[in-house]
Amino acid sequence: MKILSITAGAGGMYCGTCLRDNAMAAELLARGHDVTLLPLYTPTLTDERNVSRPEVLFGGLSVYLQQRWPWFRSAPRVVDMILDSPAVIRALAGRSVSVDARSLGDLTVSMLKGLDGVLRKEFEKLLEWVSDEPRPDVIDLSNSLLIGLARPLRDALERPVCCTLQGEELFLDGLVDPYRRQALALIRDAMSSVDRFIAVSEYCAGHMSRYLQIPADRISVVPLGINMSGYDDRAAARGGTDRAGAGPTSTGSQVVPTGSATGSEFRIGYFARVAPEKGLQVLADSFIQLQRQVPTARLRLEAAGYLAPSHRAYLDGVQRSLARAGLIDRFAYHGALDRTAKLAFLRSLDVLSVPATYDEPKGVFLLEALASGVPVVQPRRGTFVEVLEKTGGGLLYDHTNAEALTAALGTLWQDAALRDRLRTRGIAGVRAHYTVQRAADQALAVYEQVLGAREGRVLAAKA
Repeated sequence: MKILSITAGAGGMYCGTCLRDNAMAAELLARGHDVTLLPLYTPTLTDERNVSRPEVLFGGLSVYLQQRWPWFRSAPRVVDMILDSPAVIRALAGRSVSVDARSLGDLTVSMLKGLDGVLRKEFEKLLEWVSDEPRPDVIDLSNSLLIGLARPLRDALERPVCCTLQGEELFLDGLVDPYRRQALALIRDAMSSVDRFIAVSEYCAGHMSRYLQIPADRISVVPLGINMSGYDDRAAARGGTDRAGAGPTSTGSQVVPTGSATGSEFRIGYFARVAPEKGLQVLADSFIQLQRQVPTARLRLEAAGYLAPSHRAYLDGVQRSLARAGLIDRFAYHGALDRTAKLAFLRSLDVLSVPATYDEPKGVFLLEALASGVPVVQPRRGTFVEVLEKTGGGLLYDHTNAEALTAALGTLWQDAALRDRLRTRGIAGVRAHYTVQRAADQALAVYEQVLGAREGRVLAAKA
């Protein structure tokens, strides 16, 4: 099968969408399918072998300049070639190409207007590019913010278009009005050009059906899948043997640890973007509270993940709160990690928690921790419930109860046997439900379905 997969780069940030799209493309390529992974805006950054095309269309610098200054909309192609050079984009991405929704409302609307907007030249360049490529069997857009591409590509290639849904509502909700209203209206208007929507979780499917007003029967679920290469069975190495049960364990707010679970440090980890909505401050507050409840406990808080310049002050605030509690020497921020460093970081943890303050639809970090044999503690919201019900690799807590996260962390600090059971279940659960191989199987089934439906329409039209 020939598949054109169009994804959006996120500058110098490791992005869950880029990781998912690259892993899927790599798996399909390994099976012999002809996959073209085409990046828009910036080159993609992945922690595995990057299989995306080297060129970048809709170069982030170019579209920004076209949005701001009309001269660039008719600039000579030689100017575009310079602006769209991956090397130039990489050099300037951290300073000139923002991914902050608050500053990108007009550009988002222009992208969604397609050939009718100020970025018409970029759409025409994309159509020229695809005309020189082998015609795909199916086209997959990596999120609904790219839905403005659906009609031009479908008309030009006469092939079905799928659109993946994987968390873009957080960006849309960050837009200021009138851009948010306009963007939502344009997405809804363009839905008729999409043959099938693909959600990355059951939660995502239900939420986006309501959010974008997509009929539920037009959405298929293809859960996230990760490449298991490099993940170790820590539970087996530590002697965990309990594989009974698959459901998550819920905790209340009454558990107070009474004794040390181990003579070594108990390492509480955070692995996600360092941003307010991901909840590092929430975790730091619970870390402080747990240490106060059990002064003799040897606790550490380890954090890693991309830090945008705009969120430097947020991290500074987290560190100040730890310093006021006298615990700054028990905290470390390790920055953004490549794959080798990520695997080592996860293997060093006793528990991971990313107490997101919104309903997360993806949670790649959750799968990576579970695959590493690290129990997790997550709020009972979004896709976290779904993942832990399937894997049984962690505890869910009531995010409306300020004490519940501390209690859940305390439960795992105290109960080494429970940690071992959760490790074992988590590893087995990811292998059963969330490998990239399983995800690729399900994606191919969706592609075959839309191809079959299109062939049926063509035959009916000829009859």
